[in-house]
Amino acid sequence: MPASSPDLAYTPAHVLRDLIAAKRLSPVELMAFTLDRIERLNGPLGAFVTVMADHAMSEARAAEDAVMQGRELGPLHGIPVPIKDLEGVRGVRFSQGSLVDDGIAPANAMCTDRVRAAGGIIVGKTNTPEHGHNATTENRVFGPARNPWDPARTPGGSSGGAAVAVAAGMTAIAQGSDGGGSIRIPGSLSGIYGIKATQGRVPRRHVDEHSDSIFNNSSVGPMTWDVRDAAIFLNALAGPAADAEYGTLPDEPPDFTAALPRGVAGLRAGLDTSRMGGAGCDTEVWEAVAAAARVFEELGAHVEEVEYAPDEHAAIARTFLDLFCIRAYGRWSGQLHDPQQAAQLTDYFTEDLERGRRSQGTDYLACMNKIGRYRTHAARYFADYDLLLTPATATTAFAIGEYPQAAGGAPVAHRRFGFTPFTYLFNLSGNPAATVPCGFDAAGMPIGLQIAGGMADEMTVLAASAAFEDARPWSAKRPAAPD
Repeated sequence: MPASSPDLAYTPAHVLRDLIAAKRLSPVELMAFTLDRIERLNGPLGAFVTVMADHAMSEARAAEDAVMQGRELGPLHGIPVPIKDLEGVRGVRFSQGSLVDDGIAPANAMCTDRVRAAGGIIVGKTNTPEHGHNATTENRVFGPARNPWDPARTPGGSSGGAAVAVAAGMTAIAQGSDGGGSIRIPGSLSGIYGIKATQGRVPRRHVDEHSDSIFNNSSVGPMTWDVRDAAIFLNALAGPAADAEYGTLPDEPPDFTAALPRGVAGLRAGLDTSRMGGAGCDTEVWEAVAAAARVFEELGAHVEEVEYAPDEHAAIARTFLDLFCIRAYGRWSGQLHDPQQAAQLTDYFTEDLERGRRSQGTDYLACMNKIGRYRTHAARYFADYDLLLTPATATTAFAIGEYPQAAGGAPVAHRRFGFTPFTYLFNLSGNPAATVPCGFDAAGMPIGLQIAGGMADEMTVLAASAAFEDARPWSAKRPAAPD
């Protein structure tokens, strides 16, 4: 495949890696193509905040030498991989979307080391809201990320830049992270695949007292065009480490690619008609999700309508947001109380810090009690069912800064996070969950199906994702905006 081919932009990473191993594609040619595409498209789309062109080309030449010398190649050998700007790459600008914290990373994040150990080449850093504290991607350092399907609209967040890089064909895969839906939200709004593994499956490095928290809701994960790439990338990212944060799963993970041919015949799946305890959902979104559920029936799964409602949807939102903001205030309260630093914060991060400041110990205790309730509910449900099907988001992508205040005619539970009532429950329970493209609205904007599974059972989520992809492939339809 010539490196000048436009289709190279949308060729899956595992195919690119095989072409490289077969000496039919040079890592140097691939990197040159990637950097050229980033240069042409990043200005209008805002996916990358830092491009490591010289470093990436140097690493590509080294990757080419390894191929020519017949050395053993990793599963991501020669593949350009962007890192979300909430994870460090030593010696590279590290803003975290924050004017206050903008600086140079002193060390690599664990995911950075694991990408490189798998043969991936770090090509740059992707856009994110301030400290990941929004479900869309705008900040005061670099400005917004824009959806390739319509650049006036948001790609979602907080892994918005990563989603744009993949959806626009700048890179085949990207590293994201998900603390409340931050892989699944932009995956859904941008029309790509993403999976949040079971909490603790993909650890971060232990760096300070916050790494000792008894409760963690955030996980690094893959964002890709196809499911096989996600499974391969998850293989590279997952697994215990001596220097990992508290709560890391101690067992070696399975080979996630082994799940892909399993199919869904005989599995029990529930379609959540309660919409997570009464949340509104736009009609086009719900109809696409219901149609996706029928596809699983055609594939041999037993699909039933269920009411997955451990709580009223506004109470689930309140629990997540209280915990999210209390933890933020515990970490960054100094920025709120220093007038010079406070003046540099985004309005949404200030809002979250203020919510955390107003909270009391009883609020935190209530969050812990609710989380126990939600985890018990999940354990009981997944004792009887293999999968839960929901919308990934209640709406499709909207104009940047114009958050929907209603979905399906019902008021949302929160001004900024109300359009995504289906994702954060699984950050609280810890269950694995993925978003799969399942259709488009009348305006041509993507719709995502969320597939959730039992604890430590990414294999079934991946098997279902791959089965749906085979039955209703999505990669042939690409956004027109970038080109």
